[in-house]
Amino acid sequence: MARVVEEVLDATPFVDIHTHLFPPAFGGLGLWGIDELLTYHYLEAELFRSCAIEPEEYWSLSKPQQADLIWRTLFVENTPVSEAARGVVAVLSALRLDPAAGSLEPLRGYFRAQKPGEYIPKVFRLAGISSVVMTNDPLDDVEAGFWKQGVATDGCFRSALRLDRILNDWPAHCGRVTAEGYAVEQNAGGRTAAELRRFVSDWSTRMRPVYMAVSLPDTFEYPAEDIRTKLLAEAILPACRELNLPVSLMIGVRRQVNPRLRLAGDAVGRADLRAIETLCREFPENRFLVSVLSRENQHELCVYARKFRNLMPFGCWWFLNNPSMVEEITRERLEMLGTSFIPQHSDARILEQVIYKWRNTRRTLAPILTQSYATLAADGRAVTRADVQKDVTRLFRSNFERWVS
Repeated sequence: MARVVEEVLDATPFVDIHTHLFPPAFGGLGLWGIDELLTYHYLEAELFRSCAIEPEEYWSLSKPQQADLIWRTLFVENTPVSEAARGVVAVLSALRLDPAAGSLEPLRGYFRAQKPGEYIPKVFRLAGISSVVMTNDPLDDVEAGFWKQGVATDGCFRSALRLDRILNDWPAHCGRVTAEGYAVEQNAGGRTAAELRRFVSDWSTRMRPVYMAVSLPDTFEYPAEDIRTKLLAEAILPACRELNLPVSLMIGVRRQVNPRLRLAGDAVGRADLRAIETLCREFPENRFLVSVLSRENQHELCVYARKFRNLMPFGCWWFLNNPSMVEEITRERLEMLGTSFIPQHSDARILEQVIYKWRNTRRTLAPILTQSYATLAADGRAVTRADVQKDVTRLFRSNFERWVS
């Protein structure tokens, strides 16, 4: 059974339902290569624990200098046993590069020689994925410029319309919506709800997203006496129903607990998931993809998924994307939900990260599924290869495809 599970996992192309990747048509927004891999904020946070450099001094360095420092500190002077550091080793090994190189120059030479049109499919093959879902912010001036020029994407890169600036800091960003020609107000009064529905509808026509998405703080409440509640209830959720789009809620981040670390300065907090209960109950025609950042919220999310068929738990997000956490959370979900959830997404910001993140997922999932099938067989129900294929396809492809169709 273990061999069958591993073979099916290896042979099944997964859909990566949440990333921060971009195709070549988006120019410099798409990140790849050794310098980007090494200056990922997970490794930057680790650097400051192993090196005496102050954050301000680090930020003053060029990106190649930062990468050299991280390589020397975390990969040469220290053994790269952390999840993030080991991931870089796995990527280099998969690309047949030396993960113990004394210098980054040979590695840089390899990545400079790659042509995106050929390299991206190669990375996808090594990761065992068929497509990824991007994160697309209509209020990001650089990205919006590409969309307005009619940038073309293919089926390997699908879009998700990001709502963070709209829902989390409306007063600071409503002017950007106004500048697009929509009659919205800073206090969300007047025609704001209708105009915001028109705004996201127009951008949906442009982007053709498979869902809308927002990352929410651990303090998120619904309902609440705030602008976010008003915009959710009167604009975003009605627009999702009209457009037949799910909304993805990623809950539990605490932004900038240490601003000196920039992207590495965010943290995690336990959320009150009664907000999810209320949303699922009051908006039964909306579909909710939900991922929670705190380990302590995972069981509660499973319980709510048993009560509301319009709730789809997905992924082990951010600080949870470590094998020990993935194993615990996935076992719990299988025991409570069967195969009616989406186990993982990569959350990759740099192209090559999908290689190690999805290899880790397969390696972690194989014994979990094997044990589940062995227990089922011991209780009297034999499991066939066809059963395994059906389950793996459902977990990593068809649950998502049905949810967004």
